[in-house]
Amino acid sequence: MSENRVSRRQFLNYTLLGVGGFMAAGMVMPMARFAIDPVLKANAGGDFIATKLKVADITTEPQRIDFKFDQKDGWYESEVTGTAWVYKTEDGEIVALSPVCKHLGCTVDWNADEKNQNMFFCPCHYGLYEKDGTNVPGTPPLAPLDVYPYEEKDGILYLGKAQPKGA
Repeated sequence: MSENRVSRRQFLNYTLLGVGGFMAAGMVMPMARFAIDPVLKANAGGDFIATKLKVADITTEPQRIDFKFDQKDGWYESEVTGTAWVYKTEDGEIVALSPVCKHLGCTVDWNADEKNQNMFFCPCHYGLYEKDGTNVPGTPPLAPLDVYPYEEKDGILYLGKAQPKGA
């Protein structure tokens, strides 16, 4: 027999500690996985979302395009419709602007105000933006419209997440 004998009391202590540890882990692990799992899942979609607009169809006049993408908030998935104003500059550079006014989040329209032609107009508080998205001084917006980064794949325009102009 062994020289280091385990008493009945020590055996019970070790057994209860082991069983209690397994039970605690069995309760904590599902909760931890439930909280962390969405963060660990790989994002199947890329950073850019396909629009239905062909790059060849983009003109110098801003045109509104709608695009759909799947949005995931924790465990809730939904299809969201995004919007952008897209046009080409005189140099042929594509510009994609967010329609969300930087004053209070209303939606801006192109050429919607008869007094201010060739400008983006926010009807909520009469905000004005130049064609390039720059806010007009003296009107409510304090910052320019956000800009979408873009890519062209197979002649189709892809848009990324809107970013502040100049960022």
